[in-house]
Amino acid sequence: MVVKKNGFLILDFGSQVTMLIARRLRDLGYYSEIFPYHLGVDAIKEFNPDGIILSGGPNSVYDSLSPQRNVQELLECAPVLGICYGMQLLAQQLGGQVESGLTKEYGLTEVEWDAKAHQNLKLPWPAKHKIWMSHGDVVSKIPKESHVLLRSDSHIAGFYSDRYWALQYHPEVSHSEYGTEVLHQFAAWCGAEASWKNDEIVTAAKKHILDRVETNSHVLCALSGGVDSSVVATLLTKTLGAARVHCVFINNGLLRASEFETVLEAYKKIGLNVIGVDAEKQFLQELAGVSDPEKKRKIIGKLFIEVFEQTLNTELLPFRDEIKYLAQGTLYPDVIESISSIGGSVTIKSHHNVGGLPEKMKLSLVEPVRNLFKDEVRKLGTALGLEKTIIDRHPFPGPGLAIRIIGDITREKLDILKKADALFIQALRDENIYHKIWQAFCVLLPIQTVGVQGDARTYEFVLSLRAVTSVDGMTADWYNFEPQFLKMISNKITNQVRGINRIVYDITSKPPATIEWE
Repeated sequence: MVVKKNGFLILDFGSQVTMLIARRLRDLGYYSEIFPYHLGVDAIKEFNPDGIILSGGPNSVYDSLSPQRNVQELLECAPVLGICYGMQLLAQQLGGQVESGLTKEYGLTEVEWDAKAHQNLKLPWPAKHKIWMSHGDVVSKIPKESHVLLRSDSHIAGFYSDRYWALQYHPEVSHSEYGTEVLHQFAAWCGAEASWKNDEIVTAAKKHILDRVETNSHVLCALSGGVDSSVVATLLTKTLGAARVHCVFINNGLLRASEFETVLEAYKKIGLNVIGVDAEKQFLQELAGVSDPEKKRKIIGKLFIEVFEQTLNTELLPFRDEIKYLAQGTLYPDVIESISSIGGSVTIKSHHNVGGLPEKMKLSLVEPVRNLFKDEVRKLGTALGLEKTIIDRHPFPGPGLAIRIIGDITREKLDILKKADALFIQALRDENIYHKIWQAFCVLLPIQTVGVQGDARTYEFVLSLRAVTSVDGMTADWYNFEPQFLKMISNKITNQVRGINRIVYDITSKPPATIEWE
């Protein structure tokens, strides 16, 4: 029997862009997962990879405290690609030499691929092009069994043998020309099959549920109105049946305008077994006078647990004994961010609104999309038949509008923000630019300024508009609106929303800022 290989196993040595390696490979149709650099050989063999990729990292391989890995045992498992630090690790352990470079290389650098290597490997890109370097150490001598793959003006930029490739630069970053093609070529060289498609994603997610959830047991699913929880609930329902999946959608008063009623109706329309709980008054009472964002989050998380417990002991009481699992929409970036490449501990982040539920109510977690990126979750939603209005929604934070009102929360401020945000989002749709933007929203600032409206002096709030483009939310750039659009939406909001007399636009990228203000 042929054992199915599971794509590419990426060992993380601490690079800030390791996640991009997995993203690029999955975009090409190759499944990939990221693990701490010291993952055991037995686990690697169980994964049965087509290839192993050693990420970059901030350390020097010759430093006694640097993360080390026996590359010979990796080469016995699968072909290896070493990137940056990974290349230096291959060189050091296989008989080459690594030293601190007299000339450092950072940023865009031109490289030239060796003519013989270019021909032998049948590489389909130009011999000369620009790539992204970020290193101070250099490989001054390559292993005896290897051949030069490419060079920069200053250093060896890559080498290869019949068992591995090594690259000093980062093919995974968008600045590197032909970077995606390089990863694709390595995957093909490994003999990997590009089978990670929509059907495979659906099959893998359903298998996770069936393997995890015991027969006849029920699942509690917390709904937020966002794409992640909506996809998880739909997937669970289609896999286990609506009678075994109990969805709870709580109105905490911090949702967008008319969202509770609209989304609840949409959930019922697609066949979810959902209970809507209106707890707006309870949440707003507890949040009154609270300005600190972390205190807001803690209060909201605590109240979600209390409301869930109330619901379990009332509407869901007949099923209490059967409910053994709690479903969460944890995504792969959450998992990756919780992996310490140096310490190696893996802790999955709990969503704020269900953070204490598993322990408190003795429920086991089921996370069917924990190995998926956001765009893969959207593809999964499409394959499951969810409406585009749900799948294509911009991300919305768990604490809702509580972290988009800077300072304390009042009903007046919520009403102002909801109206302004609805106008902003509708304008994006009207101009056909909503889907060009990863996330857009309004932030109500704790500042009032003097204005003139209707020939009268006003002293009202300042509203900030925020719109960013991104692939996965890990980094983001502000969206460059046409001046005419900003003029139009500023006039519309100040004319139609009482309580705002000044509009500003946030032109900060991530980093240095985060996407949300709090």
